[in-house]
Amino acid sequence: MEVFGSSGVRGIALEELRPADAMAVAQAAGAEFAADADRVAVGRDTRETGELLAGAASSGLASVGCGVDRLGVVPTPSLQAYCEREGVPGLMVTASHNPPEYNGIKLCGSDGVELTLETLERIEQRLDADPELVPWDETGEVARVDGVNRRYRAELLEAVDRERIAGAGLTVALDPGHGAGALTSPEFFRQLGCRVVTVNAQPDGHFPGRRPEPVAANLADLGRLVRAADADVGIAHDGDADRAIFFDERGEFVEGDAALAALAAAELGTGDVVVSAVNASQRLVDVADAAGAELRLTPIGSTHIITAIRKFTAEGASIPVAGEGNGGVIFPEYRTARDGAYTAARFCELLADQPASEVVAAYDGYHNVRHNVGYETDAQREAMIDAIEAAAAAAEAPADTIDGYRLNYDDAWVLARPSGTEPVIRVYAEAADADRAADLADRLLERIEDAKRSVA
Repeated sequence: MEVFGSSGVRGIALEELRPADAMAVAQAAGAEFAADADRVAVGRDTRETGELLAGAASSGLASVGCGVDRLGVVPTPSLQAYCEREGVPGLMVTASHNPPEYNGIKLCGSDGVELTLETLERIEQRLDADPELVPWDETGEVARVDGVNRRYRAELLEAVDRERIAGAGLTVALDPGHGAGALTSPEFFRQLGCRVVTVNAQPDGHFPGRRPEPVAANLADLGRLVRAADADVGIAHDGDADRAIFFDERGEFVEGDAALAALAAAELGTGDVVVSAVNASQRLVDVADAAGAELRLTPIGSTHIITAIRKFTAEGASIPVAGEGNGGVIFPEYRTARDGAYTAARFCELLADQPASEVVAAYDGYHNVRHNVGYETDAQREAMIDAIEAAAAAAEAPADTIDGYRLNYDDAWVLARPSGTEPVIRVYAEAADADRAADLADRLLERIEDAKRSVA
């Protein structure tokens, strides 16, 4: 089991992440939480192994004296809202966008925000020691809590411009991808006054309609639904609905980086700071420059971005928006957490003035390429990373090493880094010219694949 990557614990369920592992993480987290809270909320997404691992985690928490609030199937943002409302920390059983065979664990504090890197490091240290179990008559009580998703929807309605969205008379095509968002987003957008049509809206841990990751290759049905229903926008979530990806009114995929740029442009002012990851698009750079704002970069992953938001805010920075081009957008004034439904509603607010295609038109001038190269052994992984390092050393471009290697050319950039959630090396490239982006990615990809083959 790999502990606390870029967004919690992830692994193939019952192979890399076993019930005993979930119990151990819960015991370590419970011991850390115990100083400030005597209860912990536990939620899960729709994955087939969710109930099994949530039960193991609940047992682990109870064994170290924590009471457990079992929330059932909820989006991660719903659990976070409950934690903030009740003042209790939370444990979410989810693998987010990973394939169906995966599962994982995310942790958040009693403010509904992911834990800092420092807190996660302390929990990891506790995993190295035997848990301190309480006596048999001091174990925590496990209680089921109903109505959590209903309260979450009600809070969302209060947090967005309901009248503006309702007045736009929008038709929303929604694809929750069989994940936890199927229990919240369709009704939320109906309550916002939208006409809602859906695909893949039945909760199902096998994810029969599409894979959980909301990328263009998995979302063809949503594009067709937008066109068939004459919808104003298409919205897709990942497995735990903390991300939102869009289609425009023509049924064309909107790059996540373009959507982030449009949302940021509506928020940023002079002197503000926007926080994003090292794979940030030039679109976001352009928006920050135009607004007189500053872009600050972190390693990839929500944990790193949220930790940075906390740090910069404590230093006095004004951060109205942050996030990544994968649909994980954060509006710190709402909550320092990703929330797919909230992000989608904020995007819908922009549609009151112009169609989705025009909202993102100013950010269409770049082309993005992304590849994944899987590996099976640590030796392959190390050889692939060595190849990336050698390519960076030989390149006629400065290298940013915040996370992996990002080579910044005058007209483009290319990035290669090991994933924090899957056994893959990710390669990203961006340029104003599509062939230029493809060429940069292909050349680096070739070196990585040659290195992999050399130790196969």
